[in-house]
Amino acid sequence: MKELFRVRLFIIMIVFATVIAFTIAIINEQRITNELLENNKFQIEQIEDTVKYSLETIDKVYYYFDDDTAANMERNSKFLIDLYEDNPSFTEWDFNSLKEQLGMDIYIINNNNVVTHSSLVSDIGMDFEECCHTLAGILDERRSTGEFYHDGMDIAQDTGEITKFSYMATPDKEHLIELSYNLQDGEIFGEFNFLQVMGELEEKYPSINEINILNLGGLSLGESANEWKLTAERRQAFEKALNTDETIEVKVDLNDSQLSYRYVPYRSKYDSGSTQDKVIEIVHSNNQLQVVLVKNQRIFIIQLILVLIVTIILSLITSKWFARPVHMAFHDKLTGLKNRAAFEEDLQRQLDKNEGSIALLMFDLDNFKLVNDHLGYDQGDQLLQLVGSSVEASLPKGKTIYRLGGDEFTIIMPSSNRDDAEQIAELIMSNLNEVIKQMTELKGLHVTVSLGIAIAPDDGVDLESLYKKADIAMYKSKELGKNQYFVYQ
Repeated sequence: MKELFRVRLFIIMIVFATVIAFTIAIINEQRITNELLENNKFQIEQIEDTVKYSLETIDKVYYYFDDDTAANMERNSKFLIDLYEDNPSFTEWDFNSLKEQLGMDIYIINNNNVVTHSSLVSDIGMDFEECCHTLAGILDERRSTGEFYHDGMDIAQDTGEITKFSYMATPDKEHLIELSYNLQDGEIFGEFNFLQVMGELEEKYPSINEINILNLGGLSLGESANEWKLTAERRQAFEKALNTDETIEVKVDLNDSQLSYRYVPYRSKYDSGSTQDKVIEIVHSNNQLQVVLVKNQRIFIIQLILVLIVTIILSLITSKWFARPVHMAFHDKLTGLKNRAAFEEDLQRQLDKNEGSIALLMFDLDNFKLVNDHLGYDQGDQLLQLVGSSVEASLPKGKTIYRLGGDEFTIIMPSSNRDDAEQIAELIMSNLNEVIKQMTELKGLHVTVSLGIAIAPDDGVDLESLYKKADIAMYKSKELGKNQYFVYQ
């Protein structure tokens, strides 16, 4: 019985400790995972802020320290307007000589927004209605006013170089004269090169695949238009970010990896031209994060296994230490049966359930004192042990025997009536008389058994009343001559 109790205690401790350990480990693993995700998010946001700051810095520098470039472009535009009034036939213009003279590329854009003439032959035939619909609308507006306009940083589509553009319509509003000036060769760009900053960020953070600055047409500054093209899904996200001024992110599966394309709108405080609005594209991979998460999960599994092993070991040791004292708190040391404390607790629980009648049997050994006096306490203890084991073995399932002290025993029989109790009483008397007969040393001492029976709720609905009635019935059986049972009436 004690061993069974120890096993139960061990299982309970294992379950309890394991649940606590697993709960703590799972919470810790979830916390680490959330921290990794938050750190990754924070890292991306830091990169955004760095790129924005770099763009804002160079915009500010151009705004305050590069008025000469805009003024020079305006003078050159007016010079070409005068030239147009003298000779409106562009086919007779020497664009290469004009480029050398002005230090800028020249583009003639007709009222269909197509480049008809240019110092850069590769750009002749470019149709802004097709490539850059948003810019085409701006060109129409500028052509109608006839005023001089200049933008901030943009891209030379053929080379991808960072360029400044200006526009001025001819007096007849039939053409726009566009000038372009390469900013990358200037001292300011060399000092505040945002392309270099983005390259350094890409090298610093392994999860970042690339960073791009996209103009109104979705072209990347620093990339040739011939080598750059947004997919339909990416262009949709780019345009949504541009038009709604919200950060948009899309995920694209590529082979065994997944890339996230993040589009962050940027509006310059210092550029009021068509280049005021741009979009920062940050392409980052979740592979590195997934590797860390998988590694964290492996560590988590190893920790759980170690926790389980340690828990089992500690539970074995603890159950061994505590099994005996806890067991003895509710069990009789001599017979191994449940004791008075367990009896009172169990009977009260059965009475509280109020599930039908309960039979309570109480018995002791007649003339037991003679056994201790004539044969010694060792022989008396042996008799008590035999009595306890014999009765326990003969009881049906659900019926429990207790040793209350000395030679006094009691049996709780849930869901039992008087007939059930009398059958058990007769069985106990028969078995115990046989056990006593086999102990030849008890011959002549007239050791027998007297039993008393009380039935709840007829004889009592509380522990004290029922116990008292069973005790009275037991002593009544002694008065009637012992070696019998008596049912309380």
